[in-house]
Amino acid sequence: MSTNSLPPWANEIPKGSFISYSPTYKVGEYFSRFHKGLFEEANLKYYYYDPTEHGFPKGKQYPVLIFLHGFANSLEGDICINYSGAEFYAKDEYQKVLGGAYILIPLANEYRDTEGNCHGYWNETYIPQIHGLIEYFIKTITSKDVAISKKIIFGHSLGASICFRIVDAYTDYFDALIPIGTSDISDNKTLDRYDQNNIWLFLAVSKHDEYNEYQTKIIPHLPRLKQMKHSYIFTPEWVYNGDKGIASINIGVEIGQHCLINSMHCNLMFDDGTPIYPELPNGILGWLKEVIES
Repeated sequence: MSTNSLPPWANEIPKGSFISYSPTYKVGEYFSRFHKGLFEEANLKYYYYDPTEHGFPKGKQYPVLIFLHGFANSLEGDICINYSGAEFYAKDEYQKVLGGAYILIPLANEYRDTEGNCHGYWNETYIPQIHGLIEYFIKTITSKDVAISKKIIFGHSLGASICFRIVDAYTDYFDALIPIGTSDISDNKTLDRYDQNNIWLFLAVSKHDEYNEYQTKIIPHLPRLKQMKHSYIFTPEWVYNGDKGIASINIGVEIGQHCLINSMHCNLMFDDGTPIYPELPNGILGWLKEVIES
């Protein structure tokens, strides 16, 4: 008999569907492709991946993909590479589609107090520090006969909120943002600035996200978001695992539908290689490729 508790939305799933209680992919297979670093000026640790160490030539331009992890994820050690949604972007298959890409994963200075409460998580005071780290990283890379073409920032959950805020603050600096699992969306005037700077936006949030109620927190933003010059609003009814089951994760509270990051990490593909969502036959990589080549 299963010890998994039924999620609160279990009675809403489509007839014939089943609940899948964990992602099907292997965690850590590509950790060895990442290096650790420290941006001393802001005391920010980070992980990074360099495509020129894996078959891509120097003397070219490459995009940099920046990943902002969720709440307390930096406390998980190297597993944060996976939880941030960055690990699989170091796969040969992903890199080939993108034509090579640098990966940068800033880490919040999180810690737990004696009662186990997490402190030091992402907040707006980190924004200039993250920007400083990106600048430092790019200068380090360009000193090695490589140029950066596009700056594309991802964020999951709390990291998605900060993803919006850092693009709000440095709108003319970034080329695209991919916030996953947040309703903390920029206001209309700020979105006007996004358009003025030709920012590309891919907003991803499930209609059954346990933390972002779709009807009240997402729908009111949709009319303006859909008017943007370069926006893709991805609000799937359900989040799936690679085995085609509807995703459930219980960590004391249910977060399976909040963790759309897991499907995004797998390029929105099932384990058998078929697209989870027919409207995105090439997954998020197809959209990213379009941004990079624009």
